[in-house]
Amino acid sequence: QVQLVESGGGLVQPGGSLRLSCVASGSIFNINYMDWYRQAPGKQREWVGGISRGGSTNYADSVKGRCTISRGNAKNTLYLQIISLKPEDTAVYYCKAVTATIPVDEYWGQGTQVTVSS
Repeated sequence: QVQLVESGGGLVQPGGSLRLSCVASGSIFNINYMDWYRQAPGKQREWVGGISRGGSTNYADSVKGRCTISRGNAKNTLYLQIISLKPEDTAVYYCKAVTATIPVDEYWGQGTQVTVSS
């Protein structure tokens, strides 16, 4: 089992930036890949980006150039840095962990709200 807790959301003005955190606990040694997703009101959850166990990152085209995913030194913390925030970035942001076990397991955090508004 893996537990994920996101934090760092809040109200930000357009053009601002913030850094979201996701702390993983439990069987973190099984984690193979971690992703960030977001869900805006009335919309489907969309993938923002992810990082592999080896540190390779990938991003959705909608956020490429504005988002950076990284891990803390202890490897149990995932970060999402977003710059040049736009109102359309308003959403609940979730982190997800995918294990290397067979069968593969997925775990989700409870999400953190990001609101971009003046």
